[in-house]
Amino acid sequence: MKKLLVTIAAVLVSVSAFAQGTVSVGNRNLTTGGNVPITLPTGEGVRSLGGQAQLYLQNSPGNLTAVGPVINFRTTSAAAFPFLEGPTDVVIPGIQAGSPATVVLRAFVGGSSFETATQFRGESNPITIAQLGGTPPGGAPPIPSPDLSGLQAFSVVPVPEPSTIALAVLGASALFIRRRK
Repeated sequence: MKKLLVTIAAVLVSVSAFAQGTVSVGNRNLTTGGNVPITLPTGEGVRSLGGQAQLYLQNSPGNLTAVGPVINFRTTSAAAFPFLEGPTDVVIPGIQAGSPATVVLRAFVGGSSFETATQFRGESNPITIAQLGGTPPGGAPPIPSPDLSGLQAFSVVPVPEPSTIALAVLGASALFIRRRK
């Protein structure tokens, strides 16, 4: 009986992972052939600072969940434009192939994630993908992974230092207290 339960659990896990959708992540629009710059406020590409990016699934407006690996920007001298390494196919957990999904690409410098970035960070507009790639359930033919065709250029901006944020909160508090008196 134990073997039967373990076998059923393994099959269900493998089938659920098999049916998840994928998207090809990069800042080259493969559909139109256009390049989508991700730059510093100065216009310089983030590749010069060792920038990275990660895809986030938008579960609802303002609610983002990181999916897939952190992707580095190319740093070779041949990569004059700030391209991400790849494109990289990223699995969108919990959403089946052939289903729609809304994602956001976040870029950052100085940290292991967008949330821990210490120098710069920025994010794209929400991108709605009409049909994720992968193998849909029910034996339908595989769907190629779509790219981020709705991606628009964006800049990464400096992350304020914690002391600057604390000073701003202190100043706002002082104004609020003074106004009450």
